[in-house]
Amino acid sequence: MDTPQLAGRHIVLGLSGGVACFKAAELTRELGRAGATVQVVMTEAAEAFITAVTMQALSGRPVFTSQWDAREPNNMAHINLTRTADAVLVAPASADFIAKLAQGRADDLLSLLCLARPIERCPLLLAPAMNREMWAHPATQRNVAQAAADGATVLGPAAGDQACGEVGDGRMLEATELLDDLGAFFQPKVLAGRRLLITAGPTYEAIDPVRGITNLSSGKMGFAIAQAAREAGAEVTLVAGPVHLPTPRHVRRIDVRSAQQMHDVVLPLAASHDVFVATAAVADWRPAASAEQKIKKDGSGQVPTIAMTENPDILATVARLPQPPYCVGFAAESHDLVRHAREKRLRKHVPLIVGNLGPATFGRDDNTLVLVDAQGERELPTAGKLSLARELVREIAARLAP
Repeated sequence: MDTPQLAGRHIVLGLSGGVACFKAAELTRELGRAGATVQVVMTEAAEAFITAVTMQALSGRPVFTSQWDAREPNNMAHINLTRTADAVLVAPASADFIAKLAQGRADDLLSLLCLARPIERCPLLLAPAMNREMWAHPATQRNVAQAAADGATVLGPAAGDQACGEVGDGRMLEATELLDDLGAFFQPKVLAGRRLLITAGPTYEAIDPVRGITNLSSGKMGFAIAQAAREAGAEVTLVAGPVHLPTPRHVRRIDVRSAQQMHDVVLPLAASHDVFVATAAVADWRPAASAEQKIKKDGSGQVPTIAMTENPDILATVARLPQPPYCVGFAAESHDLVRHAREKRLRKHVPLIVGNLGPATFGRDDNTLVLVDAQGERELPTAGKLSLARELVREIAARLAP
């Protein structure tokens, strides 16, 4: 299984005033489940929406609300709270609180600790939450831009229904979205400025309107690579076969069904990308023709003959482009993994093949990979698919480096 994405991290979670404080309760739970310790700091306005008792119960730590809190031996909570923190996350960040940050004002504990934190090693992240008109106001936009220019990272906001009954931009991101964005924040941006095209999942080759040829690929490995590449700073396009998986945050997804459809989507895009990762388990063959109506049994015991034709080889076709991207293929085998992976790399003329035993990994959350290139092979030991995806992304980044 994957190591919790925030294992060992200590997060100061600040709450300023807003009805979105209710989401901070769920966020505190999610941060804990992800392995982080959470120190909650609340403004007076936040206490009008949720109690410190609730946040203490969820975080397992005393909540700080006042700059005059005498529990610290030196009476300097605004200094002490950030010295061991990996980040300060203010969620919700109200329009008033963002204005304070932009102007360098510090009249409560939360704004004080944001100003007093060691900027070089304790980053500040803001999750805005406010009415759509407040968010759109020139003063708010000016303040957000200034806070970002001063080093803060702004997460969101999202659009949707608001507590006031209006609809538009200004909703705080959901707890799981903030968790994903915070986890991504800590990942090294080794693919910043790069564009990756990734295929994932099975293909489905129709025999008739209700039957088809497919395989057991779940798409989890390809989706994990898409997430890891986006975390590493890349612009990612994910071409997905028929799978039921949520799209990774900030990833462009294109859904296809058949191998021919995947081919027709990938080929026009490939040349404009730096890397092509062919994770999809593409069917080698398809019925030469799909019946317009369901093929029925007639009771004779005779099995209908289905003529087959070969599907286009997407990876090999991309590798043959005049200026191909760096191509990474996947070999899902049932036996003789390394031999088949070597042969596939040479046959498709690609620099790197990632091998795995398909029947042992389809649908699972973990995997074991073997990297095969011109220099030989190296095993990535069994781990969660996201952990392996992050390691593969680092491998790709190193190979792209001049």
